[in-house]
Amino acid sequence: MRNLPASHLFAAGLFKAGASAAGLFAASLSLLLAMASPLHADEAAAGRFDPRETFAPFQYPQPANAYRSASGLPGPAYWQNRADYTIKATLDPAARKLSGDELIDYTNNSPDQLDVLWLQVEQNRYRRDARGAFGDESFPTEFTDGEHIAAVEVADAGGVMRKAEWLVSDTRLQIRLPAPLAGHGGRVRVHIRYDYTVPGVFGGRTDVNPSKHGEIFEMAQWYPRLCVYDDLRGWDTQPYLNSEFYLEYGDFDYSVTVPWDMLVVGSGELLNPDEVLTATQRQRLEQARHSDATVTIRSAAEVTQPSSRPKQSGTLTWHFRMQNSRDVAFGASKAYVWDAARIKLPEGKTALALSAYPEESAGKNAWSRATEHLKYATEYFSRQWYPYPWPVAINEAGTAGGMEYPGITFDDKDEKGSALHMLIAHEIGHSWFPMIVGSNERRDAWIDEGFNTFIDVYEADAFNHGEFAPKHDGEYAPGGHPADEIAKILADADAPALLTDADAIREKYRHPITYFKSAFGLVLLREQIIGPERFDPAFRRYIANWAYKHPSPSDFFRFMASETGEDLGWFWRGWYEHNWQFDMAVQKVAPIDGDWRKGAAVTVANLDRLVLPATLEVVYDDGSKQDVRVPVETWLQHRSFVVRVDGTRAVKSATLDPAHVLPDRDRSNNSYVVH
Repeated sequence: MRNLPASHLFAAGLFKAGASAAGLFAASLSLLLAMASPLHADEAAAGRFDPRETFAPFQYPQPANAYRSASGLPGPAYWQNRADYTIKATLDPAARKLSGDELIDYTNNSPDQLDVLWLQVEQNRYRRDARGAFGDESFPTEFTDGEHIAAVEVADAGGVMRKAEWLVSDTRLQIRLPAPLAGHGGRVRVHIRYDYTVPGVFGGRTDVNPSKHGEIFEMAQWYPRLCVYDDLRGWDTQPYLNSEFYLEYGDFDYSVTVPWDMLVVGSGELLNPDEVLTATQRQRLEQARHSDATVTIRSAAEVTQPSSRPKQSGTLTWHFRMQNSRDVAFGASKAYVWDAARIKLPEGKTALALSAYPEESAGKNAWSRATEHLKYATEYFSRQWYPYPWPVAINEAGTAGGMEYPGITFDDKDEKGSALHMLIAHEIGHSWFPMIVGSNERRDAWIDEGFNTFIDVYEADAFNHGEFAPKHDGEYAPGGHPADEIAKILADADAPALLTDADAIREKYRHPITYFKSAFGLVLLREQIIGPERFDPAFRRYIANWAYKHPSPSDFFRFMASETGEDLGWFWRGWYEHNWQFDMAVQKVAPIDGDWRKGAAVTVANLDRLVLPATLEVVYDDGSKQDVRVPVETWLQHRSFVVRVDGTRAVKSATLDPAHVLPDRDRSNNSYVVH
C-alpha cells in the first residue's frame, strides 16, 4: 500500500549504493579470515554494548505448538477457516451508490464451536463517529453515512434462510448464530443485503474521482468480509482505523451491474466477455494473450465512441470469478483506455497483464508503459520467488495513490517515469505479501510492506537493464546514503520498533519504519548476515510453505533461523523488537611483535547494543588491500577484540565497512590510519 504520493514514497536516498552488496559479501568470504585469540583486548572500551543483553535467548512473540512448529512451519494440527462468496452488486454512478446481495459459505475448520460470526463492514470508517476518525494526524472533514445493512439471514438445518440477530459495532458486524457452528468442518450459509454511498477522493483506498471523460470508481472494501478466526486470538476483530487487512481465503463468484457505457476491471477472470465486450475487443484480448508487446484493447479515440460498447442503452452485468483469494476489488468507468499483454510464468504457464486508465494519463513516459511495467514485475517476482497464481493482473489508474488487492492494484493516474514503474512494481508485488502469504497486516504492517519493498529492490535492478535502478526509497534524510538514513531512524528515540502494532505507528514513522527499516533488515539478512546462497532458497520455501495461510512474525523468525542454519535471535531482538543502534570502531593497528612481516594486530570494538558482521579492509603501504570478515560471534564474549591479519607489508590503514552497507551511527571511528 502507498497512501503518500510516489514522489514521497520513493524519495531520494538510494536503497543500494555502488557495487552489488551480494558481490561484496561473496568476495569477502573468499578472502583470508584470520581471527586470533585476543592480544591485550581492551574489554572496557565498549560503551553501551553488553554481550549478555544482546545475545540473551530471544523470546518469540507467538508460541510454538501443534499448530505452529518450532521450525517455523505450519504444525501438524494447523488449521484455518474458509469463506466462499457469491456477490451480486449494482453500481449507480449518478447516485454514487453501491447496492449488494451477498451469500457467504463459511467453513469452521477450527477445533472450536462458534456461536457468532464477525465480519468487517469497513465503509463505516467514513462515518463522522468512526473510531478511525479520531486516529489520524488530523480529524477528517468529509464523511459518508457508512454501510447500511438491510437484512441478515442464516440458513437453518434444512437450508432455509431465516432472519438472524445481528449488531454493528463501528467497522464490525456480529451475527449471532441460531445454533452453534460445529468445529472440524462445520459449515453455515449467510445472506446479507447492504448498500453504501461511495466516498469521494477522501476515501483513500476506495473512492470516486473525476477524469476528462467521466468519473472513475475504485471499489474496494465493498462487501461485508469475514474476520479471521485463528489459533492466535480467536476472532481477530481489530476495528478498521487506517491499517490494512487480515482476511480468510476462499473462492469468489461476483457480478457487477453498471450502465452500458462503463468498463469494469476486476479481480479474477471475466466469465462473460461475449456479453460485455465488442467482437473487436474480444479479438484484441485474444491477441494480447499471445503477445509480449502491449496490445490496445480500447484506444483513447474509442473512449467517446458508443460503438466501443456492445449496446448503447440500459445496463451491463460483468461476471467475474476469483479462486483461492482473500479478497476482490474492481474499478469502473466510461473513461478507461484499455491495453494488455501476455505474462510468461514458470512451467510454460501464462496470465494476462491489463491496464485501465483515463486518456489524460497516457503517454510514452506515463501510463502507455503501465502494462510493460506490470508484465515485467509479475514475471520477475514469479521467477525469483513464487509463481503468480491468478489468470489476470490489473493496473487501474485513479486517485487511490497506490493500493493493492488480489489481482488488481489502484495506482496514481498522474505518475510518470521511474516513479510509475516503482509504484506498479511495488503494488503488484503485494500479490506475494500479503495476498499469497497471508500475514496479518492490520497488526504487523512491516511483514507485508517491508517484505514487498525488499523484493522491489532487486526488480528495479533487473528491469530493462537497470533503467530505473537503483530503487530509491526512504524519506528520513532525502539525498542521503541508505545506511545513514537507517542510522538516523535508529537514533530517533521516538521512532517505534518494528514489532509495534500498525495502528500505533504515527504517519511520520510509517514509511521509515514499516517499509524502509523492514526492507533494509532483509537486505542485511540476505547480503551481510546469511548470504544469498542460503537466504534465497529459504525465503522461497517460506513463501511456498505459507502460501494461502496465516503466518505470524514468530513463524517467519523461526523458519529463517531453522532453514538457514543460523541462530538469529540477536538480530530479531536488536532490529525488530528494538531500534538498537550499531557502532563499530577500529581502535588500534600495530605490527605483531613489532614486526609487520608477522602480520597486523587490528583492535576492533563494538560500542552499541546492535551487532552485525562486518568487513575489515586492510590497506598496505604498496596500495594493495585485504578484506577480513569479522563475524557476529566475535562479540559473544568480548566488547573489543584483536584481529590478527596475516601479511608481510606495513599497514597504511584499516577500515570497517568500507562499502558503507551497515547503519553505523558514527562512521568517524570506522577507520584507523597508521602514522
